[in-house]
Amino acid sequence: MNLLLLSNSTQHGRGYLEHALDTVTAFLPSGGRLAFVPYALADHDGYTARVRAALEPAGISVRGVHEGADPVDGLAACDAVFIGGGNSFRLLSALYRTGLCEAVADAVRGGLPYMGASAGTNMAAPTLRTTNDMPIVCPPSFETLGLVPFQINPHYLDPDPASTHKGETREERLTEFLEENDVPVLGLREGSWLRVEGGRARVLGARPARLFARGAEPRELPSGADVSQLLTTVPRFDAPVR
Repeated sequence: MNLLLLSNSTQHGRGYLEHALDTVTAFLPSGGRLAFVPYALADHDGYTARVRAALEPAGISVRGVHEGADPVDGLAACDAVFIGGGNSFRLLSALYRTGLCEAVADAVRGGLPYMGASAGTNMAAPTLRTTNDMPIVCPPSFETLGLVPFQINPHYLDPDPASTHKGETREERLTEFLEENDVPVLGLREGSWLRVEGGRARVLGARPARLFARGAEPRELPSGADVSQLLTTVPRFDAPVR
């Protein structure tokens, strides 16, 4: 498979996709036709317009899948698909409702390049269980596209030692996940991304990632780290520690 999975689409102080624009435009070559899935936000037209403004100057044609009669039909006419960020529960509900959940997974396994950002990156994992989002709607299932066999946590946030907030840190929440599920979780800090090409996977971008696995201390993965072994993961969900 050919995947570009961004932690975030907007970096502090920079425009939409600006922090990763060279990588994005290399992944989506000039003259390419991009099917954009805007369902993570309520304003589909406005969201699609934002993506067009960022990518069309680079010669990438953007079409929102909502702009035709059947969202699935838009996949066949495009050279790549991009699922944008927003609320992951709303997004997954829409993917099931429109038939895109199965259609996108089949197309990507058949060779269609896939780009995700934030919620769109969550969709590439097997389930929604490591998202940061509030469940504002209830999807038919937590099962997502399963393009990679491990979990991803976009926008991974390190604990602030000066904070007086007493809620769980992100690391504590992911540790809770591993108490109930035996599946590695790749925490992607903002400014980082995962690149998958065939059987090879690498952490790239401006910041290191953090890898969580049951029975092991979290590991820092610098930009450029080869994480191809994660592609051989056999996930075990609902497998609590005994």
